[in-house]
Amino acid sequence: MVKVNVGGCNSFVKDAQIGNYLAKALVAFDQLQGEEGAGNDFLGWKHLPSAVLDPASAREGRGYPVPAIPEGTLEACEAVRDAWKAKGVDLVVVVGIGGSYLGARCAVEALSRNFAGLRSDKNAPDVVFAGNNLSEEYIADLLDLAAGRNTACVVISKSGTTTEPAVAFRLLKEFIEKRYSDASERIVAITDAKRGALKTLATQEGYRTFVVPDNVGGRFSVLTPVGLLPIVLAGLDARALLEGALEMEKALSVRSEDNPAVRYAALRNLLYAEAGKKVEVMVTYNPKLQYLGEWWKQLYGESEGKDGKGIFPASVNNTADLHSMGQFIQEGERVLFETVINVEKALANVVIGTDPQNLDQLNYLAGQHVEHCDAMAQLGTKLAHIDGGVPQLEISIEQVDARNLGGLFYFFEFACGVSAYLLGVNPFNQPGVEAYKKNMFALLGKPGYEELAARLKERL
Repeated sequence: MVKVNVGGCNSFVKDAQIGNYLAKALVAFDQLQGEEGAGNDFLGWKHLPSAVLDPASAREGRGYPVPAIPEGTLEACEAVRDAWKAKGVDLVVVVGIGGSYLGARCAVEALSRNFAGLRSDKNAPDVVFAGNNLSEEYIADLLDLAAGRNTACVVISKSGTTTEPAVAFRLLKEFIEKRYSDASERIVAITDAKRGALKTLATQEGYRTFVVPDNVGGRFSVLTPVGLLPIVLAGLDARALLEGALEMEKALSVRSEDNPAVRYAALRNLLYAEAGKKVEVMVTYNPKLQYLGEWWKQLYGESEGKDGKGIFPASVNNTADLHSMGQFIQEGERVLFETVINVEKALANVVIGTDPQNLDQLNYLAGQHVEHCDAMAQLGTKLAHIDGGVPQLEISIEQVDARNLGGLFYFFEFACGVSAYLLGVNPFNQPGVEAYKKNMFALLGKPGYEELAARLKERL
């Protein structure tokens, strides 16, 4: 169970303010649960865990918009895994951008062993990601890697025309078709159920397909095949991930000031509106969780950053970033607060030994677990940052495993809906992302953008 700790911000806000914002957060909670707010046609994510794990009961007598997840979704993902294993596939390239890759990458990074791609005991293919940039060097290196491996591809796009993944997929598709006689069996498309360029291509070529539900936006899609298929292909426990999310789905449905999503939404909005804290820094102390910060930044940045409002989401991974960003956090402009992901238990045991010379002066740590040092670094940092004027919220999980990560995914998604409604914005649209795309299309010479291209070139 995810736990939200109020401690660390009490010295920055008053108890009466906390009570006031908890009351406001409960109103926002009612708006989300009652499905009355802006963007309420994109609430399918709320019941994804139950829809995937128990689709029959999820559809019985419910008034909510159940996502269009077919029964047997996990089994279908496992069938792809088994088919590619039979072909000897040892490299899977997942093509997507934004919500079409961040959740999957977060899960693969968090749940795999460190240095997974270099391990001789690895019994699953390496999963790498493309279509999230327009770097020619990145694509060239990827194609060089694929040339020496047994390669398959998952392409994720509702439309099939988003520039970054479309460019990467065109190149990968050409590579796979030239190299393999069974090319169509080595490509899986996760796309719209009925329309779009990728859906048309998948039908023409006979690709196996999975559906991105219409009522689930990209940044809320990690518990659909968008996230589940790459997780399964990486040899990870997608069922445990969903079970953790389902546990959280049930827990967060309770209307209470003790609901952790309500508390998190209330406190972050209180610090923003009343204490002048315009930047929220997610802090992790486990390198496996670095991409949790990347996924979270998109979720909250796209959901809340509109109408001239919103907390700017940033992230650091300590203790590494204590030696870089730590100085600013400690003594820079006092515009930020931290949300620390606290992991209560490590999944490994490494004890520091004794050195007769003690030249590094570490013998005082002899017999201690490395994790104890990390915990004391975290505690020392907390006290120093609070003394330096940085409020801290704390979100605790037992350990970094599939069940806890699934709980975190669902927790942050639900809390995001509550928080955005409390802020007074639509959590489920992203009108601002189109501005750069139009300019890029015009500058690239895309047909239909000639007039805009002329105006832009006059400015350059």
